[in-house]
Amino acid sequence: MRGSAIAASLTLSLFVLSAAPGFAQAPAQAKPAQPAPAPIQAPTPPAAPAAAVQAVQAPFPPGARVAFINPPRIFQESADGKVAVARINALTQKKQTENQAKTKQLADNQQKLQTSGSLMSDAARGQLEKEIEKQQLEVQRFQQDAQAEINELQTELQSDFVKKVSPIFQQIAVEKGLHMLFNAADAGFAWVDPGLDLTNEVIKRLDAVNKPAAPPKH
Repeated sequence: MRGSAIAASLTLSLFVLSAAPGFAQAPAQAKPAQPAPAPIQAPTPPAAPAAAVQAVQAPFPPGARVAFINPPRIFQESADGKVAVARINALTQKKQTENQAKTKQLADNQQKLQTSGSLMSDAARGQLEKEIEKQQLEVQRFQQDAQAEINELQTELQSDFVKKVSPIFQQIAVEKGLHMLFNAADAGFAWVDPGLDLTNEVIKRLDAVNKPAAPPKH
């Protein structure tokens, strides 16, 4: 498998199956109860197929010319992948908190209008209605901007990760004389020799590349 094909396959496995978190739209009209914003979940790579997960790495079959890797496991278990997930989770949590605060302010005003609007003067009620409308627009814009920011970070991390791991795929394939290297996340194996799983080797090499050099001995 050529490098471009490997990169494309890896990209799909890491992020297509893990949708970016979504934001609940701001309520369009007053409601008697405070609307609870939908929880914003950080994207999580899909679980690795059971055939690819091995407690102990089986030996690579002599003379084999095909093998496979599992991109979700690489992303979940490598040091780089864990850092990427932490960054996405941190940004998602930040936007979640901000979204909840803005939505609560809107809901409080909606509740106020619902329960006390009939007791207000026309001017006060009109002012509150304008404030609610303004807050609705602000919440909607915030949600759109937050979604775009999360998507942008995902794209950046995806590109960086693929650039780092693709050369390792090629290196291992050349060393082992492989004709094909499959992506287990979308290959649909019914059964496969566990020794053909090179995921652990990829993780090991990826972590070694990014491991800080040991300080010189004196």
